[in-house]
Amino acid sequence: MTKLTREALKETTLGMKEKDRAKNMFVLGFIYWLYNRDMESTENFLRDKFGKKPEILESNLKVLHAGYNFGDTVEAFTTRYKVEKARMEAGTYRSITGNTALAYGLIAAGQKSKLPLFLGTYPITPASDILHELSRFKNFGVRTFQAEDEIAGISSAIGASYGGHLAITTTSGPGMALKGEAMGLAVMLEIPLVIVDIQRGGPSTGLPTKTEQSDLLQAYYGRNGECPMPIVSASTPSDCFEAAFEATRISLQHMTPVILLSDGYIANGAEPWRFPKSADLPEIPVTFKRGLEEGEEHFYPYERDEKLVRPWAVPGTPGLETALVAWKNRILLVM
Repeated sequence: MTKLTREALKETTLGMKEKDRAKNMFVLGFIYWLYNRDMESTENFLRDKFGKKPEILESNLKVLHAGYNFGDTVEAFTTRYKVEKARMEAGTYRSITGNTALAYGLIAAGQKSKLPLFLGTYPITPASDILHELSRFKNFGVRTFQAEDEIAGISSAIGASYGGHLAITTTSGPGMALKGEAMGLAVMLEIPLVIVDIQRGGPSTGLPTKTEQSDLLQAYYGRNGECPMPIVSASTPSDCFEAAFEATRISLQHMTPVILLSDGYIANGAEPWRFPKSADLPEIPVTFKRGLEEGEEHFYPYERDEKLVRPWAVPGTPGLETALVAWKNRILLVM
């Protein structure tokens, strides 16, 4: 390739070092031939970039066409490919990775539920980018806390949920194992909490840069006391937005922790994303218990409605103070 690049530029006055820099254009030209694509966009880009440096412009264009002609004339390559345009809905798109889409889905859920978002987490590959991304959005009421370990991360999120926040904790497989007891506590307390598991390979501490989808059984059964929990999984990088939004909706409307599964490939992979308008996203209604209603003598924190959902009471709400009461011949400690 270097030899062919130098041959294409043998009549120029450029030095050997400058000639060798153009070999990437040779490869690009060959790829244009291989995939049967028009080079006009690259030619226009080069004219805009090197318009005031005619010798460099001419050398890049010459090598670009040399690479294309090489593919067209050499007999070593007999197959060409044509990639048709993707069938996508009309709209405005951007490139997005799975972890970024997931972070945006959590922010959108916080806005639609009108709750401040709290992330309590411990950095772990490949989930750390969610912490990095969410830390940039304090203007949307997002608070991030980098804890000293996995247990402290989920425990801080449980405390935030207890105080009326949309609570998130992020991790990978090894961190899920450490969070197990606290996840059971969140189920027992019946509080909303989203546990994000960006899966990686291997048991124990695993392999940070190897991807597996091997935490499903841990998500189903990895807690003592036969502790059930809803599980939502993402299928593509852009789907992480919808998955995060749905996991949050289930958690808030049913007062339960929810596990959200992704993996390293999805987290770091990218694809075009047609981002929605805020008006197109459904509201997530959240109602706090504000006090005793007419006819109520005491507050029972585990008295459920027709959906078997208990009321969400923020500590310190007037009228809901702790009292020892008898209810249906049972002694209950009421918060």
